[in-house]
Amino acid sequence: MEYVRVKSIEDPNFAAMHGMMTKIFPPEEVLAYELWKEPIADPSIHVYVAIEGGEVVGATEYRYYPELRVAMTDFTIISALSKGIGRFLFVERQKDLVRLQAASGSVAHGMFAEIYNPQATASHSFGEVLAMHPAVRREVLSHLGYRKLDITYVHPSWDHEGKAVTGLDLGFLPADHATTHIPASLVTAFLKTYYEVLPNKPKEWLNMIAELETRSDIELMPL
Repeated sequence: MEYVRVKSIEDPNFAAMHGMMTKIFPPEEVLAYELWKEPIADPSIHVYVAIEGGEVVGATEYRYYPELRVAMTDFTIISALSKGIGRFLFVERQKDLVRLQAASGSVAHGMFAEIYNPQATASHSFGEVLAMHPAVRREVLSHLGYRKLDITYVHPSWDHEGKAVTGLDLGFLPADHATTHIPASLVTAFLKTYYEVLPNKPKEWLNMIAELETRSDIELMPL
């Protein structure tokens, strides 16, 4: 299996990856094909596909913010079971994140991830791939050490319509597994930075940010 970076929507691997995304994720979670042109060319956004036998069988997107000392896993896609795709993507992503930290002279506090709540997303088939079912993914992330922030989480829709997307928790994988709380200021700074590319912010998201700005820290709770 090969770990190959995708930097342009003209890359045939991008078309294959975007096709997988539209089959697996709800529409409001998927940025339109043409709107990927600028983000995917951004050197700080890391999009990689797993290729086996000349075909794209998985993908992951992530980024590292050295000024905040946090990473974010945007998504991980697995197209089939019993191929070791998830493990392969995890190992290769971790190697790259270690490289990014070393290059910036920083050490990460941890990594954020938006995690589906299976009870709130039961209507989604998630591409009929069992490994992508919210309950399975949530349990995998829990085993890795992710916990959810003690907040009611919403995010702006990626379709640029300014809708509030619910049904997810904001998770965090602390570098030190003994960590029980993280600064609210870190969460606020991260969310403002991560969603600055979306001009239309729903009032629910703005209210969430305002509430976070009144808190000193956020508890990390079991998934």
